[in-house]
Amino acid sequence: MVVAVAGCGSSDDSSDSSSQAGAPPESKGSTELTDSTEPSPPSKKTKEDSAESPVTTDKTKPTVTVPKGVSPKRFAITELEKGTGPSAKPGDTVTIHYVVVGYDSKREVDSSWERQPYTFTIGSGEALKGGERGVEGMKVGGRRELVIPGNLAYGAEGVPPDIAPNETLIFAVDLLAIQ
Repeated sequence: MVVAVAGCGSSDDSSDSSSQAGAPPESKGSTELTDSTEPSPPSKKTKEDSAESPVTTDKTKPTVTVPKGVSPKRFAITELEKGTGPSAKPGDTVTIHYVVVGYDSKREVDSSWERQPYTFTIGSGEALKGGERGVEGMKVGGRRELVIPGNLAYGAEGVPPDIAPNETLIFAVDLLAIQ
C-alpha cells in the first residue's frame, strides 16, 4: 500500500496560508531526522546539457522522531540537506524517496525505501497537496522534512487503520531526480 505521497487529500488548505518554508513545526520539542550511516555527497551530473537530472541513490533511509506535544496544524518545511542539482518546479516529473510517520500515532506508516522510489508530476494531483508543495523548489540531492497537516494530506477520511482522520504527517523526502 502506498500511503505516503500517493493519493489525494482534502481540497481545504486554508490553515497553511501563513506558513513559510523553513518554519519549524508548531509544537513543543523538536523533530530529529537521522541516518543510520553517514550520508555521501549527492551524485554529480554527468552531462551538462542533459534535460534529465541524475538519480541520486547514495543516501540511507532516515529515521523520523516525532516531537512531544500537540500535533501542528500548519504546513512547514525544514531544509535538512540542500541539494546541488536543478530545482523542482510545477510541471516537472520528480522521483523521490520518502518516509512517513503519523504525528499522533508516532508510527511509520509508509516508506518508499522498502520498494521503488516514487515518481509523480508536480501539480498533477498524483501526490498529496502537502507533498507536492514540499517538493516544489527543492534541489536534486536535497533532503527535506515536511510537516503536513491533515487538510493537505488525507483529510477527514484518513487511511484507516494507519492514518487517523485529519492526522498530521511528518515526511522525510529525498529528491532523487527531475525528468
